[in-house]
Amino acid sequence: MPMPQSIQSKLPAVGTTIFTVMSQLAAECGAINLSQGFPSFDPDPELKRLIDHHVRAGANQYAPMPGVPSLRREIAAKVLRLYGRRVDENTEVTVCTGATEGLFSTVQAIVRPGDEVIVFDPAYDSYEPAVVLAGGRTRHVPLIVADNEFRIDWQRLADTINDKTRLIILNFPQNPTGAVLTQDDLESLAALVRDSDAFLLSDEVYEHIIFDGLAHQSLLRHDELWQRSFVISSFGKTYHATGWKVGYCIAPASLTAEFRKVHQFTTFAVVTPIQHALADYMAKTPEHYDILPAFYEAKRDRFCALVQDSRFRFHPAKGTFFQILDYSEITDEPDLQYAKRLTHEIGVASIPVSVFCEQPPPGRKLRFCFAKDDATLEQAAMKLCQL
Repeated sequence: MPMPQSIQSKLPAVGTTIFTVMSQLAAECGAINLSQGFPSFDPDPELKRLIDHHVRAGANQYAPMPGVPSLRREIAAKVLRLYGRRVDENTEVTVCTGATEGLFSTVQAIVRPGDEVIVFDPAYDSYEPAVVLAGGRTRHVPLIVADNEFRIDWQRLADTINDKTRLIILNFPQNPTGAVLTQDDLESLAALVRDSDAFLLSDEVYEHIIFDGLAHQSLLRHDELWQRSFVISSFGKTYHATGWKVGYCIAPASLTAEFRKVHQFTTFAVVTPIQHALADYMAKTPEHYDILPAFYEAKRDRFCALVQDSRFRFHPAKGTFFQILDYSEITDEPDLQYAKRLTHEIGVASIPVSVFCEQPPPGRKLRFCFAKDDATLEQAAMKLCQL
């Protein structure tokens, strides 16, 4: 029998993600895993009880393609309460199989061969592969460091936007830097895209994990930006349940119609009993969104205090559950090499920041996840302070 031809990869530059690599290395070494972004604690027992209830009550068949109506209704209510945006639960809200599917489906729905997509480095690693699969070209705009904070370089962004720009992907609060947007940033963005045909994809999975009394500046807040935006969020980050892979996409009706054309063939429907449970829980505990920032801010402050006397240098993250540590005073090793060595030698796994960038950023930086119980943070910090 003739053998099939060898495969020409559609993603020749892509290997196993750094998150899988470092988590696997952490397991092999018995290291504390502060690399992959998942909490070390469970969701509220009441939320787990609600899932069990809906499984036993028979919610075990396909959900509607856009999502269970009660969950879409609760998402719309949350958006109105927090951001003042009234969205139609039937035509502007879609439940996704995690934020990753929402991001992927948006890119496939919007980006055409030859289109350009702008991302901000450090950029989450799922963006560019989706662009490549859609036949687009990724343009990287590095964030700049001003007043010890990562910020958008508005002049460079203006210089990068052109008539081929189809999509700009934002991620704030940003993974991995913890950077956040301000109201002035939204106005600057609106001014730059006003005369363009560019759409906006806003990855806001850390929308409720923002610190120091700051308010999350969602694109949903801005009337002009909203008209061209797809806003993605995640229940996994909000409810300490990353393994459930449930998120959602909010977009104007005409954009949602295009999004759903792809979504229905990417995943069709999201796990039914979890959707029902999330809807019930959102209705019963709307205060969860209000207390989550303080919960994670305490985690951030605890981790930063523990490594304050180390040789790492840092500025506390403004959002997310990640803290960047700069090891320039310790060694000049490349960050991937150093991250692997720390995992082997001291037993703490992290993520090298260079993997999120087209060009290595200034300094030498590792990303650590502080969404862990205090004992884990204390043990990890003790090891880091020995360097």
